[in-house]
Amino acid sequence: MRQALAEAGRAREAGEVPVGAIVVFDGRVIGAGFNHPITASDPTAHAEIVALRAASQTLGNYRLTGTTMYVTVEPCLMCVGAMIHARVATAVYGATEPRAGALVSMTRAHEFAGLNHRLEAIGGVLEDECRAVMQEFFRLRRDRTS
Repeated sequence: MRQALAEAGRAREAGEVPVGAIVVFDGRVIGAGFNHPITASDPTAHAEIVALRAASQTLGNYRLTGTTMYVTVEPCLMCVGAMIHARVATAVYGATEPRAGALVSMTRAHEFAGLNHRLEAIGGVLEDECRAVMQEFFRLRRDRTS
């Protein structure tokens, strides 16, 4: 999760919402990404999607069976869907996302009936640190606009 937090720092430096993600397979990082939909002009450039793309390139396969995704904030519905399609085994997240989180907050998308893959969700890893990164970002943003 500390490496995902480092990725979140890269997003913050770019002026993006500070979310970071890494994909791990057999104990090594095979993909990393940070949130940058604004600078990329790409609504799918969430940290998780970027990390999945990098991991797929590393393995040479769009199936990421046996991998673990670490992400600083509970993933949205799009990102959970991408993890399911990629066959990620486990999603580990730091802070919950009450408005858009799709593992425990808004919905439990990984448990929808009819899915042909299930992933395990583990939350609260370095939760205070992950939450603090987000809170500080939005506090500074509010201060600039006041």
